[in-house]
Amino acid sequence: MSWIAVVPVKGNPGAKSRLGELPERALLADAFALDTVAAALATRGIERVLVVTGDERIAARLVALGAEVVAEEPPAGEPPAGESPAGEPPAGEPRMPADPMNAAIRRGLTVARTRFPLSNLLVLTGDLPALTPADLERVFALAAEHERSMVPDAAGTGTTTLLALAGVPVEPRFGPGSRAAHEAAGYVPLEIPPATGIRSDVDTAFDLLVAGRLGLGQYTRPLVAGDRTGVDGR
Repeated sequence: MSWIAVVPVKGNPGAKSRLGELPERALLADAFALDTVAAALATRGIERVLVVTGDERIAARLVALGAEVVAEEPPAGEPPAGESPAGEPPAGEPRMPADPMNAAIRRGLTVARTRFPLSNLLVLTGDLPALTPADLERVFALAAEHERSMVPDAAGTGTTTLLALAGVPVEPRFGPGSRAAHEAAGYVPLEIPPATGIRSDVDTAFDLLVAGRLGLGQYTRPLVAGDRTGVDGR
């Protein structure tokens, strides 16, 4: 099965404000995105990785890895994100209020469905520094049984991953209580152990400690160890 991954990346300076107590917060946010995208690019079955961001600096680094960048704002004359089959909520379900993250995801989904209408869709939050290709391959095997599915975060109340088979409408509902919102919209939670990289998104210093026990990616690991060499793009 072929998958197109959509990864929203906020970029600096506003990324990961809850890591504010850590001196390398901005660099860590970049590293999380780089490790998430690198793992997706190395996964069998992922045809393309589309990163939605308005930060040109991190965009250039992600392109260097092999990702494609989708601008957060559509070109003039193109309908806003969500005004296409990719962004329509399931029948009978209301659209969630607009917010920057879900708007960015809808934008990426619209581009993905337009360019790759026969591919399955995968949405990954860009803060999974312990993500591995093996995590994603396990998720794909389970997701093949459901039109819409999801991976909860380690706490069990949020969402790190949405999946939809080709042609199935997608409406992202990320934010507080997103697991319940996604389940109500028909996304089936996949049985993935909590102590897994794909469930370990990082918002706080404690989250980073937990992800570190699982094994951090090549961009986050040296920063946590105190080595900035190469991590900030130099």
